[in-house]
Amino acid sequence: MTIGVIGGGAWGTALAQVAAAGGSEVILWVREPDVRRAVNDVHENPVFLPGIALSPLIRATDTLGALHRCDAILVVTPAQHMRAILAETPQGSVPLVLCAKGIEEATMSFLHEVAQAIHPRAPIAVLSGPTFAHEVAAGLPTAVTLAVADRSVGEVLRGRLARPNFRPYLSDDVIGAEIGGAVKNVLAIACGVVDGCGLGQNARAALISRGFAEMTRFGLAHGARAETLAGLSGLGDLVLTCSSVASRNFSLGKGLGEGRRAKDLLADRRTVAEGAYTAPVLARAAAKAGVDMPIASAVCRLLSGEATVKETVDGLLARPLKAEGA
Repeated sequence: MTIGVIGGGAWGTALAQVAAAGGSEVILWVREPDVRRAVNDVHENPVFLPGIALSPLIRATDTLGALHRCDAILVVTPAQHMRAILAETPQGSVPLVLCAKGIEEATMSFLHEVAQAIHPRAPIAVLSGPTFAHEVAAGLPTAVTLAVADRSVGEVLRGRLARPNFRPYLSDDVIGAEIGGAVKNVLAIACGVVDGCGLGQNARAALISRGFAEMTRFGLAHGARAETLAGLSGLGDLVLTCSSVASRNFSLGKGLGEGRRAKDLLADRRTVAEGAYTAPVLARAAAKAGVDMPIASAVCRLLSGEATVKETVDGLLARPLKAEGA
């Protein structure tokens, strides 16, 4: 079973490494010429995943058409570019496994809706969970959610991707797995702000808990199941991303908390902090659904420059006290 991977960043390369451990060729679509040469010539990705020796079974290409002979394709392109990339990907009925985390800003569409609209014959799966790319590529133990409506498709994909140290758990709650991954990126920015401001571990734990309540409200309003949101792709990913500067979103928030400007922090990055692009569309989607998400809304105002860090923190601390489950 030949696997294709769209996206040669850290996460795409790490997933290619997992897929190649099964002993079959992996075709990795890479935009950057220097990364393609390094993957093919010296079996490394020094730009996005330095220090990891890659399998020689991974072959990098700059041609999406080369994926036509793949039996499944992992889509690891940033959320806001997914529609354009999928429009250039060969049409077919092979599964598309969405590994990005976000909501399309222009349309407020979830990524599985984007993929289904462009590739109507392809089964759509979502792979999400608490994953730092460098740990996955290094073979450290990792568990993820693999969500797909057709269980038989899920079992085939799981069999191809599962390794002793990479454990996919099947679910049919595609929307739940996707919402967990999208919302946690926004909440991670907020936790980074807490860290950058020096507000302490108590505040971060409280923010994770209240943020999880926001994620759950939003997910249930869109048809997700509570157990999915409490699982690997929801709470598990939230805890990881809100706890380490290895998270791009957490480190963005930390910079904001230390007094740097959002536009400067984002301009410095070759990699993408998805939460910065998800925050405004998440705030709009929450308002449309009538879901109260004060933390997500505060992050949105902070990123847009509508509020300072102090105003944002003061505003959250001044919210009326209510029952915890409210």
